Amino acid sequence: MKRLSCMLTAVLGGALASAGHAVTLPHPATGYRVEVFAPDVPSAREMTLGPPGTIFVGSMNAGNVYAITYDPLHPDHAARVRVVAHDLDMPVGVAFHNGTLYVADVARILVLPNIMSSLDASPQPRKLVKDLPWRAGDHDWKFIAFGPDDKLYVPIGAPCNICSVGHDFGKILRMDADGGHRQDIAFGIRNSVGFDWQPDTRKLWFTDNGRDNLGDDIPSDELNRLDHKGQEFGYPYCHQGDIADPVFGKGHPCANYTPPVAKLGAHVAALGMRFYRMGDWPGLHDGIIVAEHGSWNRRTPSGYRVVGISRDMNQQVLLDFRDADGHVLGRPADVQPLPDGSVLVSDDRQGAIFRLLRDKP
Repeated sequence: MKRLSCMLTAVLGGALASAGHAVTLPHPATGYRVEVFAPDVPSAREMTLGPPGTIFVGSMNAGNVYAITYDPLHPDHAARVRVVAHDLDMPVGVAFHNGTLYVADVARILVLPNIMSSLDASPQPRKLVKDLPWRAGDHDWKFIAFGPDDKLYVPIGAPCNICSVGHDFGKILRMDADGGHRQDIAFGIRNSVGFDWQPDTRKLWFTDNGRDNLGDDIPSDELNRLDHKGQEFGYPYCHQGDIADPVFGKGHPCANYTPPVAKLGAHVAALGMRFYRMGDWPGLHDGIIVAEHGSWNRRTPSGYRVVGISRDMNQQVLLDFRDADGHVLGRPADVQPLPDGSVLVSDDRQGAIFRLLRDKP
């Protein structure tokens, strides 16, 4: 039922956006302002930068991959939104590398080579990898990115709320750009759909969504750091680093697993995250920005916001997608800093992309 509800929300939201409906602005924190960058991007999810003036966007149930072009010197709005791939199975994940656009759907990695020369041609994607681990259930959409080692990183979510997955699911793997030399690098991860590499250490940091049905206030979503290949982060035995699972936790003490670097809050649905490498946002140079998609079954909703996390793990709300009465205005899915210091935020409920920037003095 949850998945059907999410699908209907995404489809209806996308239909409204494509029909040119009015987009509702979320509420920025004091000292910031927000503007509509692109209003017609149905079911927008992960974003990745292409060459200057181009951004690629994956989607959930719209089945589309978009290319958005804009003036890189004045990125106040999109000049054009194109569909460069369509009729795919939840092509959330997108990554641009050496002129090729990589797209992840449920069980495949697809590529569109020389994408910049075919933005108007909508070429047929080529299958690069067609056998990613898959089992019917939840958490089969992907967030992908190339690391500083030039390898493509792909998460494999647990196909359930809580179940024993061994090392087959609930992990992150990496591969060469041609799809070869696949390696599992991290385990015990329920569902990570957001990660980035710390600029100075080059270590991988990632969000992870906590399990449901343990109450409104536990467990917390996590922000994790991978220090070495093969690290275990606890799922399904231990949650948020210090809560044993009531079904699977016996005989698997939390001390056996790596705890999170930060707890992000219960059911906030932390998705896309990026290190903020540029600009002068207070407390956020080389900090982290996280999109919290929002709770689906908490009695008092949580999330629905964009949060900044400083290097010492202090958290501040940058953008709130609820109004003063708590009504949900949108659902942020990913964040993407631009070279000018502003940050794009995708909203898959409204089918729009916003631009968050410091307010003018």
